Amino acid sequence: MFRRRAFVGSLSAAAVLAASGLPARASARRGGRLRAALGGASPRDSWDARTHTGLFMTAAGQGTVFDTLTEIAADGSLRGELATRWEASADARRWAVSLRRDVRFHNGQPFGPQDVIATYRMHMRGPSPAQPLLAGIADIRASGPHDLMIDLHRGNADFPYLLADHHLVIYPADSLQDAMVRGIGTGLYKVETFVPGVRLRARRVREHYKDGQAGWFEEVDFLALNDPDARMRAFLKGQVDAIDSPPQALGFRDGVRLVPGNRHLGFAVPGLPDALRRAMQIGMNRAQQAAALLPDGDGRLGNDTPFGPHNPYFDVAPAPPVYDPDRARRLVDSAGLRGTTIDMAASEADFQGAVAAAHLLAGDMAQLGVRIDIRETGAAAMRSTGGLATRACDGRATEDWTLAALPPALWPQAPGFTALVDQARAELDAARRTALYAEVQNALQTSGRVVAPVYAPHRMALSPRLSTATLLGGLRAMDSARMAERWWLA
Repeated sequence: MFRRRAFVGSLSAAAVLAASGLPARASARRGGRLRAALGGASPRDSWDARTHTGLFMTAAGQGTVFDTLTEIAADGSLRGELATRWEASADARRWAVSLRRDVRFHNGQPFGPQDVIATYRMHMRGPSPAQPLLAGIADIRASGPHDLMIDLHRGNADFPYLLADHHLVIYPADSLQDAMVRGIGTGLYKVETFVPGVRLRARRVREHYKDGQAGWFEEVDFLALNDPDARMRAFLKGQVDAIDSPPQALGFRDGVRLVPGNRHLGFAVPGLPDALRRAMQIGMNRAQQAAALLPDGDGRLGNDTPFGPHNPYFDVAPAPPVYDPDRARRLVDSAGLRGTTIDMAASEADFQGAVAAAHLLAGDMAQLGVRIDIRETGAAAMRSTGGLATRACDGRATEDWTLAALPPALWPQAPGFTALVDQARAELDAARRTALYAEVQNALQTSGRVVAPVYAPHRMALSPRLSTATLLGGLRAMDSARMAERWWLA
């Protein structure tokens, strides 16, 4: 028997869309061009979503040129995109998924189950950042002209949320490679010009299934500017109407907005001895880190877990570790680690202020008799070291998604942790699930490999020419990277 059904139907669509942050038809007008300067671009960028890591291609892909099966609304709820309905068996191991009808790719090909199957199998074969998200799939097959049946190895009550991941955009099965070269999707906008690491120009598709609900611009123009100061200059000169991550020194002037979410800033400690990790947790001055990383005073202290305050089962009980340098020093001394030197990679590519945060941590650890040698790198720092690195993560909409996306090197090595995660993932009873995820979160804090001193909001700057819904998505920057379909000209 199937249960736990979720769908957007003709009678419920208006209520769901209003709650999601999409504008009502009367409050938005169609037309004009969205001009945005975005970071996270590279000359190696392509339409192969397996390579999408930075904001530029995330925004260009999902929410502009491509669609996923499901979508996270601005309020964090789940709604259908290329899927219209999903139902789980009683043990959440089998999922029946109904697909949207009368959808076509930009090359005119009709969308159907085989497109999803081919796309997912590509990721399942790997290598792909989405491979861990789909690792639970035992079998995926068409069960009708517009239906899928997905069997999982183990029950997963939140499985449909994973299908909203920005890597899981759907390609046409019989021209998959061509679609990844040319940018052929089912999204609201069709590629006109794409220069990797430089620019995307796209035009609104006629007769799209989201007509009247999203996609208010006739054109989208994304300019790749990785330097925050360069983005700000383009914004102040009126060359663009929206930018991500404006320099923090700007404060709240010139249209700067902050959007809370599950984004956390801090450090990955995969190769650190456990005693040093625990000493770092209580020997680090979090208030000082927060003052440096959050000059606007927004955000909150982190509790050293990858779960965030906007996750549905987030537990406030594991409070941020209390700053106690004397106790931290005793931990170091009792473990015989005084005089230890740790190599650390730090990169502004991880987050603004990462290098400064690394030096603050090094100063705190020096007081404990531990030396940190900082090496600045232009790439994401965790790729450069196995010991200690700056790290930022936007977080995910659910705890299960967060754990699936967490690199294995950062999982706790505590006995029974994997079994506890499997139990929480499959539990359908909300009260029991809350208790299980509280245990998971406690284990992440006490023995995980993420030290996150702060939760930080997403920053962006918008000109008065743009209008948005009151509620903005915080799953990623720029309204969960879906500004091309959610915003409109004032």
